[in-house]
Amino acid sequence: MKSGRLCGEREQHMKRIVDDARLIFKCCTLYYEDRLGQQEICRLLGVSRPTVSRMLKLGRERGIVKIEVINPAAVEYGDLERQLEKTFCLQEAIVVGNSRLEAAGDHISRAIGSAVLTYLNRILEDGQYIGVTMGRSLQNVVTSPYNGGNPIHCTFVPIIGGVGENQLEMHSNYLVTKFAELYGASCLQFFSPALFSDKTVLEGFKREQSIRSIFAVFDRLDVVLVGIGVPSSTYSTVFYMDYVAQDMLEAFSAQGAVGDICLQYYDAVGGTAAFRPYNERVAGMELAALKKVPRRIGIVAGTQKAGAVLGAVRGGYVNTLITDAACAEAILQAAANCRREA
Repeated sequence: MKSGRLCGEREQHMKRIVDDARLIFKCCTLYYEDRLGQQEICRLLGVSRPTVSRMLKLGRERGIVKIEVINPAAVEYGDLERQLEKTFCLQEAIVVGNSRLEAAGDHISRAIGSAVLTYLNRILEDGQYIGVTMGRSLQNVVTSPYNGGNPIHCTFVPIIGGVGENQLEMHSNYLVTKFAELYGASCLQFFSPALFSDKTVLEGFKREQSIRSIFAVFDRLDVVLVGIGVPSSTYSTVFYMDYVAQDMLEAFSAQGAVGDICLQYYDAVGGTAAFRPYNERVAGMELAALKKVPRRIGIVAGTQKAGAVLGAVRGGYVNTLITDAACAEAILQAAANCRREA
């Protein structure tokens, strides 16, 4: 009976200490301003370690202590990143400042390219498989400034055919080779045209053992890197590389196309049905399969790509975004307009 009474008295005494506003303030001051450890605070105040922990917690809860997290590079971009992540349920968004494109025809700035390379250095792990599409955006990434790091023993995989005479530096086989060099990694090659003239010929081609082995790796991908195109001859790498003619682009636009990934077109909600006859002739990873990859990184810039990015996010083809502030703001505005119209 006496033991129970003593325990109760100790509990009451501890409650009085923890509820002492003056003591809470002193405890928080010693910890946050004077940088003393909890054990030293215990000695100075003559209280236990659990009591110090509880007082520090109460200091935050009661507003005695206010902790602010600040992005030292650019607070406004940190806000944009959080808006994108929350609005579209993204794994992560990285936003860099707007800059003048460094050469005529470039689709992304070197700042975005460097952000992509730094991000990959952070998230890639040994043993992973990383899928790579094609195009000017990814070409710009592999030629962007990068400080490097320790080798990452992963494998870069082209997820679309990469042979042809036009613009070899934009083809997937070239790009995976460059990525492998940057990270001290290895890569595979996919020796196939990107687009076949006939779906039946492609189906026969895919039955070849060497091609089957590449398609089998698609199921093992941990990460994919994709550029996002638009059905416009001004901005379309697909058009620039002669995979689609002007009249076909116009027809796709009339049918509601807003963008393409891995040479495959989709509409404002990510639907592909209207473009199936064309998409089925692409020798590469299908968009439906792309959605199963855990980390799907879209690399894009400029306000003209906002609708394409929105469609890609809605379709589930992208769950991580690396872009510039102009594109980020345009995407959020486009989403807001859609909500108002609904």
